[in-house]
Amino acid sequence: MKSAFRSKPPHYPQSWSELPGGEELKLVIEQVCNELSQRVFGYHMIKMGNLSSEISLPDCSIRHQIQQTQVASAHSGIITRSDNLPYVENSIDGVLLANELDFAQDPHEILREVDRVITANGYVIISGFNPFSLTGMARFLPIKRGNVLHSARFFSAGRIKDWLQLLGFEVVEHRHILFSVLFAQQAAKQPAAWQQWCSRHCPWCSSVYVLLARKRTIPMTTIKAKWKVKPRFSAVGASMRDAASRTHS
Repeated sequence: MKSAFRSKPPHYPQSWSELPGGEELKLVIEQVCNELSQRVFGYHMIKMGNLSSEISLPDCSIRHQIQQTQVASAHSGIITRSDNLPYVENSIDGVLLANELDFAQDPHEILREVDRVITANGYVIISGFNPFSLTGMARFLPIKRGNVLHSARFFSAGRIKDWLQLLGFEVVEHRHILFSVLFAQQAAKQPAAWQQWCSRHCPWCSSVYVLLARKRTIPMTTIKAKWKVKPRFSAVGASMRDAASRTHS
């Protein structure tokens, strides 16, 4: 598996406002994440990263939602790195990674930490930028070079799925959203009919995807052997030989 570690960390946005049309982008991602979060149950949920901490999940059944950021902000609850979580193993029921992997220096380590702290059958919600979209192609063009999207990693949904499956997660839902070029300030404000048509006929080219994955723990069970060892001593055979010897005598 090709390493995703980058020696030079990408520019990490402090809030959605640093992205073009960031507030509209946040609202669309927030709507989908809030809907998917209704399937997450338990006691503790982490909103991991500066972008995730701004996402509101009012319909999630988990009331204790930890807003974890890498730098202090108005939404900070805990300030710590995403690749070195301060939680004990199997203690978190849900994790939200809203485009956190797109701006990570080592996304593998973040997912390993998520795997460590999440409970059996816990959920993780991941949103990311699609490299096969118009937005993914536009980042190679010499336009708006100071835009933070040029620093984003743009991992494909298929690649994220592979990483999750290696860690024992099952992807239970995959959403495609925002069929527009996000480098424009009003990119998210596209006609609903256009968004629906693209979602139906070419979902692979959406600018953003959202994944819902569940941790699967397979219990170890003892498998009984189907073969039996044939005993070397046969009580019936021995008695017959003994009876035959007495008869001849």
